[in-house]
Amino acid sequence: MDTGADHLVERRVTRQVHVGSVAIGGGAPVSVQSMTTTKTADVEGTLAQIYELAAAGADLVRCTCNEAAAAEGLAQIVPRSPVPVIADIHFHVEMALAALDAGVQGLRLNPGNLRKEEEIKLVAREAKDRGVPIRIGVNAGSLHPALYERFGGATPEALVESARMELAYFQEVDFDDVKISVKASSVPVMIAAYRLASATFDHPLHLGVTEAGPPPAGLLKGTAGIGTLLAEGIGDTIRYSLTADPAEEARAGRQLLEALGLRERRDLDLIACPSCGRAEVDVIAVATEAQHALEGRGLPLQVAVMGCVVNGPGEARHADLGIAAGKRKGHLFIRGKIVRVVPEGEMVAALVEEAERLVAEGVEARLAAADAGAERAAAEDREALLAARGDDANQASVRIERIRNRLNP
Repeated sequence: MDTGADHLVERRVTRQVHVGSVAIGGGAPVSVQSMTTTKTADVEGTLAQIYELAAAGADLVRCTCNEAAAAEGLAQIVPRSPVPVIADIHFHVEMALAALDAGVQGLRLNPGNLRKEEEIKLVAREAKDRGVPIRIGVNAGSLHPALYERFGGATPEALVESARMELAYFQEVDFDDVKISVKASSVPVMIAAYRLASATFDHPLHLGVTEAGPPPAGLLKGTAGIGTLLAEGIGDTIRYSLTADPAEEARAGRQLLEALGLRERRDLDLIACPSCGRAEVDVIAVATEAQHALEGRGLPLQVAVMGCVVNGPGEARHADLGIAAGKRKGHLFIRGKIVRVVPEGEMVAALVEEAERLVAEGVEARLAAADAGAERAAAEDREALLAARGDDANQASVRIERIRNRLNP
């Protein structure tokens, strides 16, 4: 099925780094990252959250390393984690070195907080010796005061200059296993900063709108910034920064990449019509019930819930599976072909059953198993609905005639 990837701008070419087993940049798939909210010293609690994040779609997980107990926790977490672990470092060079000793697969350094040139170079040398990449994590909220004054605020130019200065320190010790982020809580500033970074560096870029806040506003801001840049071919890893369960971040990141055709679908993509005068059911209620019944089953399908049989199967013919309501019945279809007609009360159950069979048996087998007469019954229902409400239920022809009379008296 067409994923839409061919319609996006070609992805920017970057050098490639590896965070453990995950390749970043250089044509590798865009990866999803999230961050634990547990105390890293709580080994079992942190591991439980990492497994939850991985199940939700995270390819990489970042953990804070802000104290000795956190570094010791990382030494126990890293070998048991299902995904590579990145240590988040802010103020103390000792914590960066301790995290490397713990065996982390990546570091994130905030140049606004870790400012001493020799300490930065020391971390870069140690990371180079271990083959561990570093993300230069610039943040508008913690920009170096000198840069803030020089540029008159946390401007896109100031953010990129902060990354450039840090990169220059790394280059002095011949370390270039680097990815870069230039995050801001303002979506326009974030977009402009990443566009400038993309034109300035050939290193992979980690995208994010920092401090986006709780859903739904946080999801909207994150999607506006990250989605815009991905559609322009910019970005190699992404993270939603939500004031919420971090699993929501991972899930949103994965869903965004799937929606843009940048990752293969691995779970449900439910689409539904917005409803109209022809709708024979409460589309919102049925779609919500179907979402709850199908999600989390690991069924990589696009499933459609359509309110009527007149246009439903045709409009959603691209979907792997769908249901259209008509005359207290549900018309179940696969790739636009009606395969079964079920009572209205069994529509969601039929969707779940058919979805599982579709994944297990394949499209051709399920089309071959279509009920004889299902297409005929669906056609009869469509004709009956059109007879009752007319081909022009929304009276478009009357409106068009009125417009023509007004414009051409």
